[in-house]
Amino acid sequence: MKVKFNIIMLMALLVGGLFTACNSEGDKFDYNKRALFISGTENNPVVKFTVEDTPSSYTVTVQSTKVLDEDVTLTLAIDPSLVDTYNAENSTNYYAIPTSAVTLSNPTVTISAGSALSDAAVASLVSTEEFVEGRTYLIPITIQSMNGNEDIIPTAKTIYLRVSRIINFYAINANATASSNFIFDKPIPLTTFTYELKIYPTGLAKKGPQRFSALEEADESKALLLRFNEANTNNQLQASLCGSKTMMNTQFSNGQWYLLTFVYDGTNFICYVDGEVDTSASLSISGINFQRYEMGMSWGGYRYSQFFGHRFCEIRVWNRALSQSEIAGGLCSVSSDSDGLQAYWKFNEGEGYIFHDATGHGYDMDWSKSQRDINENGVMVGTPDAANYIQWVKDDINKCAQ
Repeated sequence: MKVKFNIIMLMALLVGGLFTACNSEGDKFDYNKRALFISGTENNPVVKFTVEDTPSSYTVTVQSTKVLDEDVTLTLAIDPSLVDTYNAENSTNYYAIPTSAVTLSNPTVTISAGSALSDAAVASLVSTEEFVEGRTYLIPITIQSMNGNEDIIPTAKTIYLRVSRIINFYAINANATASSNFIFDKPIPLTTFTYELKIYPTGLAKKGPQRFSALEEADESKALLLRFNEANTNNQLQASLCGSKTMMNTQFSNGQWYLLTFVYDGTNFICYVDGEVDTSASLSISGINFQRYEMGMSWGGYRYSQFFGHRFCEIRVWNRALSQSEIAGGLCSVSSDSDGLQAYWKFNEGEGYIFHDATGHGYDMDWSKSQRDINENGVMVGTPDAANYIQWVKDDINKCAQ
């Protein structure tokens, strides 16, 4: 009994500290008293619910910070309307789960006298047929009512199950001979912006600079250039925006997928890796008219000497600065109609050499119409043969749980 008592007291202290720190609404609880909360919400009300197939279930319980003196019965419910509230309060872009996709079994639970934990309700994802690709769905399960006089911690009244589906996707395996540029017929004017792409490095052991992508104006006068091992750095990525060079801190590794995100908010240039801030720098630029995408390093004879072995997919151009929570919500993909998304190449065609813009804004790329500066004299020459070297790949490496 002594062990049980110590565990319960420790829980009370931890929960008290956590919810005092996280509570932005200024509740008036005396944490020496009992209070109820949904299990798993101690640090964050959004909890990953990994789904490989349907049906898939998640158990939900209610806890007390101290043992109860008498039975308390609670009714839980799925309330999709809470997703809009959560998005508004946290600047996120989650979607409410379709009502036909989920069930909640045993919604009435009881914490018995002498206990601090209820029996379990069970949320079951039964179908993904109504899911839209690129959307991240939440299942909000909340305490709807209670038979008893206990306090409920407001910030822990609801748990949001973030449906994390395992997605198997196509990507392009970089090939030096395919390295070239596509220049669009019309620019995308950007003042504040976000660029994103996913990469899977395989060639980091090589010495010397390895440039693998550039997002530019038509004449390259303003560009975001991405290259590894510049100035003999050890597996670090240099992001050069309009000539301002930022060396990122992450030590990248071969054999791992990364989401790279580059945000310009009008004052700062912020680099993210997998939704986490890597580095930032103050920067003032007058905007960019994005109109040109470079695959690999195509200038002159550098296609091979600066070749970087990797896979890539999910290139996105936004006309606004994404928040960190928005970036973290798009580790696998995003909805093609997301606010501010101007161009989006999933590279999920799986064959051929035409890469479609998922937004429908008309920024498709036909790689047989690519071109590059072959002679290093500023003259672009058509490279139709580059289309013949596009290499598609889809295997167990190309999986993502969003």
